[in-house]
Amino acid sequence: MNNRNQPLNRRAFLKSMALTAGAIGFPTILPSSVLGAGRAVSPSNRITVGCIGVGGRGKAILTGFLVIPEAQVLAVCDPYDDRQQQARKMVDEKYASKDCKTYRDFREVLARRDIDAVAIATQDHWHALIATAAAKAGKHIYCEKPFGVSMRECQAIRDAVRKKKVVFQTGTQQRSDRKFRQACELALNGYLGKIHTVQVAAPGPEYKPSYKGSLEPQPVPKGFDWDMWAGPAPFKPYNLGRVSWPDWYLINDYCTGFIVNWGVHHLDIAAWGCPEIGAASFEVGCQADYRNEGFTDNVNGWNSTFTFASGLKMIYTDSPQQKSGCKFIGDEGWVHVDRPSIVAGPESLLETKLKDSDLHLRQSDNHVLDFIAAIRDRTKPVADVDAGYKASYLGMAADISARLRKKLKWDVKKERFTAAEEANAMLARPLRSPWKL
Repeated sequence: MNNRNQPLNRRAFLKSMALTAGAIGFPTILPSSVLGAGRAVSPSNRITVGCIGVGGRGKAILTGFLVIPEAQVLAVCDPYDDRQQQARKMVDEKYASKDCKTYRDFREVLARRDIDAVAIATQDHWHALIATAAAKAGKHIYCEKPFGVSMRECQAIRDAVRKKKVVFQTGTQQRSDRKFRQACELALNGYLGKIHTVQVAAPGPEYKPSYKGSLEPQPVPKGFDWDMWAGPAPFKPYNLGRVSWPDWYLINDYCTGFIVNWGVHHLDIAAWGCPEIGAASFEVGCQADYRNEGFTDNVNGWNSTFTFASGLKMIYTDSPQQKSGCKFIGDEGWVHVDRPSIVAGPESLLETKLKDSDLHLRQSDNHVLDFIAAIRDRTKPVADVDAGYKASYLGMAADISARLRKKLKWDVKKERFTAAEEANAMLARPLRSPWKL
């Protein structure tokens, strides 16, 4: 796009592009007349996008870009050839052209000088490598959560984005849901009194591996680049059980488990409404049990407590142990928010009208659109890189505590555990050659 540093009034832009946010933070598909698709947008002023990873989640994000006239998707990338072709068909049909190119290797997408931004929706073990490379290439980044499979990977993304000063939107789309914003504004502005406890819970044990076949090596299917899919993870012989859904989420080589991957959403809300959680040192103790069916080996269920010097506590468990979502508890009231609903005690809290002097959080009703707006006006999006970093490492700290079966003290300034070298040794994971951060 041209004139990338010229700000566009964000409110006017969002108003002109207002979309109805769905339950997962993406727009309901609306008629083109509602979207303003008839409005002429010069090709030189469109933000050009490459989508890296176009499976289930990646396809949803791709759809989010396709309904925005100010964006144009030029490339799709995936180790599955059939996913590439399906995604390209979506793009070509939307634009009535054949300009979209397909790739297996994300590096070819990043090498294109005509691409302004990338959307990353690969398996978790790829997030850090692709995101840091994208930042170094000067691309703006929409990246699915979490930031990787280790704390050092999370830090690498944060540091690369800060250094290159690119726009980064974390895929924690609950920040683009009015209910979550309302709950956090009540907590931030003292309407609950002094917050003393935050309860967070996310799904975990209910996810079971779908693959029931042999664990022996299998031929790699035609049209699938297994080596690229595995990437920096330890190389293992191909087996469908390693790549099935939701199985790969349950294998530690590719994902730290739902204690991080699902929990990151509600941990993000906890830190949004109670910033001390992401800004202060803490002690964490976590008990967990682990999966052992087929290839699965990461956390199944968990129960953790984060304790801060101020006396604040965060109780973080899987959702069978607490109600899913995030609950802020103060000495004058409480509010609980999850994707289906928001409730409070007393109920009158939900009728609160913020004062002009209160802290008003960035308003976003559509996560992809907010990313595009942030690029346009050169501001931080609603879920910037620092927010994504904090939400990612909280779950990882709990996981390390559970694996070592001991309480740990996290020093937020040094970004290390105190007097716990065994834990510090788990802050990074080796990458399979030739991959390097």
